[in-house]
Amino acid sequence: METATIRELSDAEFQAAVAQGVTLVDFWAPWCGPCRMQAPILHQVADALGERAQVAKVNVDENMRAAVQFGVSSIPTLVVLKDGKEVERFIGVQPKQTLLAALERHAGAR
Repeated sequence: METATIRELSDAEFQAAVAQGVTLVDFWAPWCGPCRMQAPILHQVADALGERAQVAKVNVDENMRAAVQFGVSSIPTLVVLKDGKEVERFIGVQPKQTLLAALERHAGAR
């Protein structure tokens, strides 16, 4: 179950959802063990960020277009976007501090 601070994105809404501001996108799948390990960390990141940046998830099994667009070949892949453009990428489970530091770097430089 998702909290209000993490948005599930479909291919249809992806571009509009990430077009402005800073967004951390988690490319994941329900069957992926490391993805399940990353999920509670993403909730902590979203809670810590508040309105400064958004956290979103894309289920690669259901929404392949966005995953292909960003060349996602393993999951979890976490991509930091600023105004729709990739500015940083992480592959594999990442700690809260690593993700927060990346988001603060880009959200602070608006």
